[in-house]
Amino acid sequence: MADAKRVGEAVSVAGAGMVDREVLAEVVALCAVAGEHLLVVGAPGTAKSEAVRRVAGQLGGRYFEYLLGRFTEPNELFGPVDLRLLREGRVEFETAGMLPEAEIAFLDEVFLGSTAVLNTLLGLLNERVFRRGRTVLASPLRVCVGAANSMPEDPALAAFADRFLARIFVEPVPDARLEELLEAGRRAAPVPLDSTSLLGAVDRLATAAQACDLADVTPLVGAAVRRLRGAGVALSDRRAVRAQRLIAAAAVLDGRTAATAQDLWVIPLIAPTADAQKLARDTLADLVEKSSNSSLVYAAEELSRGALARAERLARTAAALLTEHGSAPGDRDVRLRVEATLREMDAGFDLSDLPESLAGVRAQLVAAVRS
Repeated sequence: MADAKRVGEAVSVAGAGMVDREVLAEVVALCAVAGEHLLVVGAPGTAKSEAVRRVAGQLGGRYFEYLLGRFTEPNELFGPVDLRLLREGRVEFETAGMLPEAEIAFLDEVFLGSTAVLNTLLGLLNERVFRRGRTVLASPLRVCVGAANSMPEDPALAAFADRFLARIFVEPVPDARLEELLEAGRRAAPVPLDSTSLLGAVDRLATAAQACDLADVTPLVGAAVRRLRGAGVALSDRRAVRAQRLIAAAAVLDGRTAATAQDLWVIPLIAPTADAQKLARDTLADLVEKSSNSSLVYAAEELSRGALARAERLARTAAALLTEHGSAPGDRDVRLRVEATLREMDAGFDLSDLPESLAGVRAQLVAAVRS
């Protein structure tokens, strides 16, 4: 499917310049196709906003970003009262350039919003309709990414938090990758692959996801939810049902019209906490081991820890390295990364039983090292 390839390539570019944030970039795209919202939880300074900003830049469309606080007024997000109409006794709002007209949105410290802000947000996130005063506006919002430093302890925020179906928990970049982080920080942000917006492709994929055949995976999803509940992972009926949207989105982003066991890697995303997601990966290990996705290679590998997903990611990495080597055959940094990729392949797979996606590319990497 051409649209899946275009979106996958755009998200790959968005995540390529960021160390250990490729999964976040891919899940933003997954949620945009699924029509669901994403909550990102992590300490300050972990590039949450940068990852979303880069994906939005690659996909195009209207982007809205805001840092919420205790004293954030609703008009800072939704727009001010239209004073011209107010003189006529009509209370309507000017929404141009504000959240109600955004196609991709990022709201930092989302749980710090006031009751008035969060109540208005609930309607917008649930129904994609902005209602305030006499203003009623259909919102073009594909995905809203909310960010927080930690999960809220206030039970009153639970209903609001539940509107974010998928969740990603980010940690600071490991010490072993600090040099890579420092080098990446010196590079400029990637320019969009395509000067035209890719939201049309996202919308076509979203339509395909709505028509995706889920019949074959329904028993597997049911088994997965039962296992998770049995293991102590709290999953409401609503979250279980809406998880099918993520599965369908994963399938169409992999170029298919029917979901299979390859797409079950998305299920841990609906677990509510970081510990619950780890438990979900362990509990569902045998169900998700065959997972893979040609457009979302990092996310499929991270959430499934499966061999096929790892092979898909290594194949993409190898292809990119071979392109770099062809452009700069004597570059020491490229050579070191080629060697590291070869070591990872050999550590993870028996040479006599390499996946088809790796068999040919490994030989090319070996030739590049020897040249």
